[in-house]
Amino acid sequence: MDETVICAANAYEEKYYLNPMFEKMPESVKDELKIICVLFTEEVGGIFAIGFDEDGELKFTTQAADDDFLYDDIAAGLLVSKIRATRQEFLESLNLYYRAFVLKEDLSKLMEEE
Repeated sequence: MDETVICAANAYEEKYYLNPMFEKMPESVKDELKIICVLFTEEVGGIFAIGFDEDGELKFTTQAADDDFLYDDIAAGLLVSKIRATRQEFLESLNLYYRAFVLKEDLSKLMEEE
């Protein structure tokens, strides 16, 4: 399985994308994801995506256009760390949702790992 993007925000085009595969998630979760992505791009710029790698682990991806001299890799890294720390419970729930509903892993085994 390849990487799966849940959502992304693009500061250059001022657009937000939610993967249609996750359209059935609760509105509050979709709203939270949108807030995280849009605020990230407003603060740092570039393109920011939240997704899962081939092992089902949550992954944040940031990138900038080659001619974007205002984008700061260090600030982007710090903001990702801040998101992971301040939204840890939300991100753990998102990971559990993905593993249970997308990867179809046994929920009882997932709960034992917690």
